[in-house]
Amino acid sequence: MIFGTFDGLHEGHRALLRQARAHGEHLTIAVAQDHVVEQLKNHPPKKTMHERIDALKDVDFVDIVVPGDLELGSYHVVKNHRPDVIALGYDQQALKFDLEDHMHNFDWEIEIVMLDPHKPETFHSSLMDK
Repeated sequence: MIFGTFDGLHEGHRALLRQARAHGEHLTIAVAQDHVVEQLKNHPPKKTMHERIDALKDVDFVDIVVPGDLELGSYHVVKNHRPDVIALGYDQQALKFDLEDHMHNFDWEIEIVMLDPHKPETFHSSLMDK
């Protein structure tokens, strides 16, 4: 499983998703709700959650794309999909620490892996928005 906004799918996202897929037999993507994007990034997404989900469904090696949780830190999507591995982008350290704090809420083992950046000086979404 991987979490993200994926607002304007670019090669950096595709590289991240390929890395995540390499950690398992099945890749589930949880796409952040529009209001959650606004909470996290202090601005609304350019595309709606449904548009972002539709774009990800066209990626060959993606198995399922689902809406993220309505509330940050609730991790209902994790409980519903029960991943063995959660892959996080190199810039998702805060999410990693929050997930680690919530591991006691899951009744199975989850491995958290941090993925390598792919040309972050070029393909980081915050840079591409400029």
